[in-house]
Amino acid sequence: MSHADSMRYWSRGPFIQVDELRNYFAPEDTSGWKTWAIVKVGEDQAIGFVAASTKRKGVSEIGYLVAREVLGHGYGREAIRLLIGTLFAQGQRRIVADVDPDNEQSIALLRALGFKLEGHLRAEWETHIGLRDSLIYGLLAEEWQFGTAD
Repeated sequence: MSHADSMRYWSRGPFIQVDELRNYFAPEDTSGWKTWAIVKVGEDQAIGFVAASTKRKGVSEIGYLVAREVLGHGYGREAIRLLIGTLFAQGQRRIVADVDPDNEQSIALLRALGFKLEGHLRAEWETHIGLRDSLIYGLLAEEWQFGTAD
C-alpha cells in the first residue's frame, strides 16, 4: 500500500510507514468500518484488504485494495466474494461500493460480481489526486449467487 499506483483511486495517498498503515486500520477505529487482511495461504504478509461498514440496517458498504504486485491474480476477487457472502449470510439485504470513475479494474470486478451502477456523484471526494466523482454500485441479496460470477 506504499506504491502510488496501488493507492491512486483510494481517498488518500500511499502509506509511507508501517505504523501509518496500522493506525489507519486500528482496531479502536470508531468509524464503523471492519477490515480484514488478504493473505496468501501459508504466508505471513498482507497483500491487500477488504473492509465493510454498516451504513444502516440491512445495508453495508464495502471497500478493498490489493497490492499492485498481485493485481490480476484473483486474490481480491476471492476475498470480496467471501466478504459479500458473509455480509448476506449475516442478514444484509444490500451492499454498495463507491468507485472512482477512472478505476476501470475495480468497475470491471464489481460488474463481474453482479453489481449494478446505481448513481454518479459529481465532485464527491477531494483526494490527493484532486476533486473526484464517485460511481455507486449496488448488489441485492436476491441477486447474489456465490461463486457464479467469473
